[in-house]
Amino acid sequence: MDQSPSSSKPDRKTVEKNRRIQMKSMCSKLSSLVPPPQSHTGPVSLLDQLEVATNYIKKLELNLEKIKQKKNWLMGLNNNIARDLKPIQINVNSMGSVLEVILITGFNCRFLFRETIRMLQEEDAEIANASFSVQENTVFHTIHCKIGGSAPEHGATRIAERLRNIVAHVGP
Repeated sequence: MDQSPSSSKPDRKTVEKNRRIQMKSMCSKLSSLVPPPQSHTGPVSLLDQLEVATNYIKKLELNLEKIKQKKNWLMGLNNNIARDLKPIQINVNSMGSVLEVILITGFNCRFLFRETIRMLQEEDAEIANASFSVQENTVFHTIHCKIGGSAPEHGATRIAERLRNIVAHVGP
């Protein structure tokens, strides 16, 4: 048996046939990954399939870029929020039946003042004065009130404890 170099290699027709089969398989796979063109109702030519795939990939790239920009914007926003977060400080001073509540917060706790007023009203405290001031990213709230009852020191202790519980559930 004489083996010539040409007998170990497939002939040209076989190579071309295998190439066409492989191309057809890859085009079929590409078509399955890309949504069909909306303007065509019948069979789509290979050229149209490639054009649709190209446009689809470009559209995906644009969407990806927009998503990246939005992510970067949100990450910057989150960094700004994290920078603006201030630890909440609370100080309750009792002078007999008079109570002074001082809250020091960042802008992230705007509701805390309202929550404090609500809680003081639940405790039947008579609010005489409530004010706030802002310096940069810090908000200072001051509330003066009068607590009733036969033992105001117990009321002051209870109010201070409730405020600390509110802050514990809110603060960073």
